[in-house]
Amino acid sequence: MADHRKPGLSLALLALAQLIFALDLNIVFVALPDIGAELGFTSQTQQWVVSAYVVLAGGFLLLGGRAADLLGRRRMFVLALATYAVSSLAGGLATSSEVIIIARAVQGIGGALLLPSTLSLLNNLFEEGRKRNRALAVWGGAGASGLTVGALLGGVLTESFGWPAVFFVNVPLAGAVALAALAVIPADPRGHERRKFDLPGALTVTAGATLLVFVLVQGPEVGWTSPAVLVAAVLAVLLLIAFALIEARSADPLMPPRLLRNRSLVVAITVTAVFMGTFGALPYFLTVLLQTVHQFSALQAGLAFLVPSLAIASGTQLGERMATRLGVRATLITGFSIGIVGTVVLAFAFDAQSTFMASVPGLVVMGVGQGITWTAMWIAAASGVADHEQGVASGLASTTLNLGNAVGLAVLIAVANAGVPEGEAARAATADGGFVAVLLTSVGMVVGLLVAFALPRQVAVAKEPVPA
Repeated sequence: MADHRKPGLSLALLALAQLIFALDLNIVFVALPDIGAELGFTSQTQQWVVSAYVVLAGGFLLLGGRAADLLGRRRMFVLALATYAVSSLAGGLATSSEVIIIARAVQGIGGALLLPSTLSLLNNLFEEGRKRNRALAVWGGAGASGLTVGALLGGVLTESFGWPAVFFVNVPLAGAVALAALAVIPADPRGHERRKFDLPGALTVTAGATLLVFVLVQGPEVGWTSPAVLVAAVLAVLLLIAFALIEARSADPLMPPRLLRNRSLVVAITVTAVFMGTFGALPYFLTVLLQTVHQFSALQAGLAFLVPSLAIASGTQLGERMATRLGVRATLITGFSIGIVGTVVLAFAFDAQSTFMASVPGLVVMGVGQGITWTAMWIAAASGVADHEQGVASGLASTTLNLGNAVGLAVLIAVANAGVPEGEAARAATADGGFVAVLLTSVGMVVGLLVAFALPRQVAVAKEPVPA
């Protein structure tokens, strides 16, 4: 039976779940060469080990958030972790390229259920203000650090035990958290009997969002004018237009249009897109700098990621204190400002003749700014949203987070790879391309800074509707 008097245990489980989610985003990257070699991937198909996860996770996030509101937050949380555990086991046991791609796709659906249900539970278990800010800082520290720790763990596991270990590690972690949640997290209350599940809205937005992420992920790989990308883009637009029309007329919509009148939420979902298109893209370029330019091994690259990981974790805790004392708006502005400075400094370390130590000052300053921004943007996304709609608000913010990362990476990778030759000359050209891309990332952060100024200084606490 859940113990309502021990919120600390619930927070620990939610933070651990977020760590699992964040780890899985990056842990596979360093294992990709070994996976490709053993399972017979071609250079064109190997990226689907990553893309299958990204596409399905991005497409199902909004549905996952609404499912948490209607079907039960703890119920969806446990289901998501069970999905993670089973699909991870299948991925580790895979003996063909088809099996591992399917396993990663199912993992993506698990991630789409996990992130909004975790956020929704957190926002409902902790009241708006200092307590929620503190909880979001702990949760954010686990998640933001997991984005970089994933590279470290991936390197250690791949070199020590082989690539299946990066999948097997999720099985006991996800399984243990799912079982513990049944004993620690409060049971779901009975839902409103008159609530209906918006099936047309669910089908159109899930299919539309999935196709949109497919376009953003595959466009840079196969070409923006390829038939598959063009057809998917047209269908995505039509389905998302249909979703908007359905929601405007639905009595109980999947995404209530009134949520878009919450300025704090609108600014927050815009910031999440900018955040993942800028801060969230930097680990990719740091990996390229370490392994392609500096010729680090997977393990050495993973150890190097400890520097930004510790800085990000520190920033998330600082962000909570700033948000409580100065307000979310000032905290977001400060986070982006620090991030811009750190990213510009980091860009100048992208030099084939430099050493890793040249990148450390930029990584530290950028990491602190990233941690501050990460905590503040989730506080903003939860502010002024009624308890019964926290799931869909979290799903909406998570969806733009995913889309922002896909768009940001597509643009920045295209910029970085322009004109890079083959052979030894590629090291210097790769470093130069990384310099331009990371500098462009700091420009994107300036956009995030300007958006943060639109956040209201004070947000009214949403009231629950009075039953008819």
